[in-house]
Amino acid sequence: MKKLLLTSVLGLLLIALAACGSNDDTSGDGDSGKLAELKEAGTVKIGFADEKPYAYEEDGELKGAAVDIAKAVFKELGVEEVEGHLSEWDNLISGLNAEKFDVITAGMAIKPDRCENVAFGEPEMKYGEGMIVEKGNPLNLTSYKDIADNPDVTVAIMSGATEIDYVQTEGVSEDQILAVPDIPASFSAVSSGRADVTTGTEMTVKMALESAENDDLEFVSDFEQPNIEGVPSYGAAAFNQKHTDLVEAYNEKLKELKEDGTVGELLEANYFSAEGNSVDPSITTESVCSGDVYKD
Repeated sequence: MKKLLLTSVLGLLLIALAACGSNDDTSGDGDSGKLAELKEAGTVKIGFADEKPYAYEEDGELKGAAVDIAKAVFKELGVEEVEGHLSEWDNLISGLNAEKFDVITAGMAIKPDRCENVAFGEPEMKYGEGMIVEKGNPLNLTSYKDIADNPDVTVAIMSGATEIDYVQTEGVSEDQILAVPDIPASFSAVSSGRADVTTGTEMTVKMALESAENDDLEFVSDFEQPNIEGVPSYGAAAFNQKHTDLVEAYNEKLKELKEDGTVGELLEANYFSAEGNSVDPSITTESVCSGDVYKD
């Protein structure tokens, strides 16, 4: 009888402990998890690199296509305020994992190696590449292969950007690459003669050049997009891998905003094309992370 009673008590104790453990679940169904934390605070900390038109700060306000999409999603999730944290591009992921901010909204391209370190939301936009050269394009550079074919050519690229991998895939050697902290620094490198060309996502370099009003440089209008894995790129918000409840909730609201046309409108409002830069519904983060989306 005592053994039976002891067994019953132990069983009840285990059930109670399991119930207590379920309160720590981060699935988002209860009152715990990262989303609940953000809703209680009413603010989400956004990590971004200063790269127009994806994410940038102007007159103290955080703007850009990726930022506006994130703001719309978090508003639907009950988080009204955003707190911008400016970071150099190659420090964004480390900052996210150190929990200096809650999400990266910088139009960051989904890449297999990055998928190992962050949890990407579903794709929000797609984009190609672009190049800036000296006025008149004296070296006649219209592709990454043109850079590779001339070992004397130096290309300035923002540290941590996907373009470093892209140009090397096309045959550009490491000693031809000049790493710089941001887009203005890449323009300065070409203007000063330290580099012959710079590259970045098409909209970024095109808009940056228009804003810079630098008559010494020009956008390569007949640039040939590289036929390599990763092009076009698919940009998405990125989260700490521990915060699965937040990723799931974000994706759910993002899907709704895609379907009702809000995401397309926000792209249009930030110099993108709703038709050309929107993501086909069949493209998923899983398919981009695995590389399947680029397979014939």
